[in-house]
Amino acid sequence: MFHHSVGIMTKPSAAWRRLAQLDETSQALMLLYPLIWAILPAYAWYIGTTQVGWTIGTGSDVIRLTDESARLISFLFYGGMVSCVVAIGYFIHWMSETYGAQSSFIKGILIASLCATPLFIAGAVGFYPILWLDMLIGVFAVCWSTYLLYNGIPIVMKIPETRGFLFASASWLSKCAMLESASPSSFSQSTTLHTQQPWCHLLHTGQSSPLTQ
Repeated sequence: MFHHSVGIMTKPSAAWRRLAQLDETSQALMLLYPLIWAILPAYAWYIGTTQVGWTIGTGSDVIRLTDESARLISFLFYGGMVSCVVAIGYFIHWMSETYGAQSSFIKGILIASLCATPLFIAGAVGFYPILWLDMLIGVFAVCWSTYLLYNGIPIVMKIPETRGFLFASASWLSKCAMLESASPSSFSQSTTLHTQQPWCHLLHTGQSSPLTQ
């Protein structure tokens, strides 16, 4: 299964052609792909926010989440990523008839999963949460994911490139909207908002909180 990850990142056209030739049983097995890969960013941000921490502004104390708080957010983050992949896969399948492609729900999820590979890998930046670095890597991952979508849909759906371009464009809009809601930057924003709540004594900072004294 993971050899597809290497192929989609290094030789995407060849990888898409191999995926297009998979039988229904092999395609169904690939449903495990997003379930496994989504663990990486969720775990990375769990470690990054509990062990490494982050700062807000210059010279501020390092902020960390408690294990309980980070665990809950990580589970929600994982569920959000998997849900987005499934939703995008359904959208791809639903749109396929419009563009004259023969598809299935599983094939739609397969395309969405493989296109999300760069985003899953980019989620590893959560091990060391730095805003500018996260954004830089995130932009690169989104660009590569977009290229995979435009490259893969005509091949897997077996439609002309012109029609595939229109199909991919429609899918891309939904993909950006859905995956943004489950991106590492969204996780970072949620943890930042977490620190601004009255119950911020759940955080471990470099200094003792007045609430814990």
